Amino acid sequence: MKNISSIQNPFIKELIKLQEKSRERRKKQRFLVEGKREISLVLKSDYLIETVLFVNENHLNNEDILEELPKDVDLIQITKEVYQKLAYRESTEGILAVVKTKNFSLASLKFQSKTPLIMIMEGIEKPGNIGAMLRTADAANVDAVFIADPKTDMFNPNIIRSSVGCVFTNQIATDSSENIINFLKKENINIYSATLQNSNEYFKEDYTKASAIVVGTEATGLSEIWRERATQNINIPMQGEIDSMNVSVACAIIIFEAKRQRNFMI
Repeated sequence: MKNISSIQNPFIKELIKLQEKSRERRKKQRFLVEGKREISLVLKSDYLIETVLFVNENHLNNEDILEELPKDVDLIQITKEVYQKLAYRESTEGILAVVKTKNFSLASLKFQSKTPLIMIMEGIEKPGNIGAMLRTADAANVDAVFIADPKTDMFNPNIIRSSVGCVFTNQIATDSSENIINFLKKENINIYSATLQNSNEYFKEDYTKASAIVVGTEATGLSEIWRERATQNINIPMQGEIDSMNVSVACAIIIFEAKRQRNFMI
């Protein structure tokens, strides 16, 4: 087992770049995951863990995770100083993993249901909103999450943190809006675009067939292509003074209406 005690170590410097820069994550096809809960979710997924770094003083607290690791994972003991330089959060348990990135292509998707329920985010930039919607997707056990015209690296540490690891529990695909719409049309999946223009109240629609719920940014909403090519545009009626709500909240309301109509079955 290796030991690293200096933040000047070349490998540690490389990991700091992975944590801080999306360009490095794309180039190296690696990213960092910190915390026991998140690493345990990686272990249950089809992601590949290459290296685990842990603070020796926390060894006993992390023993259960360390025992679950595949035999070919490299283990490195690090000091608290090194860990604090690498860690994105203050309250994790002194353990990090270096994980290989995945291809989020539409071609890689596999639907278990004949009537899949899909969540689609178009151009969402804020990692907190993306993370919150990934948590909703996991809670509702949707069949897939599509990121249309992505603006943010899906392995951004803010997304992993705010999703509490649901990046690893959801089936995710990223592509252009045009390609995703063509995919949905080919698969006979109804498109319900959340927008004020030419829309019906969301609870009046039937989501029991194959359905995709689409939401856009709070600032500009969905682009024209989603409004025009939707099976039906939908809205959530506002009863107060403002005319909108946080996109992650709006998405959750519609997704769980779809689950209610399906009797909370897959």
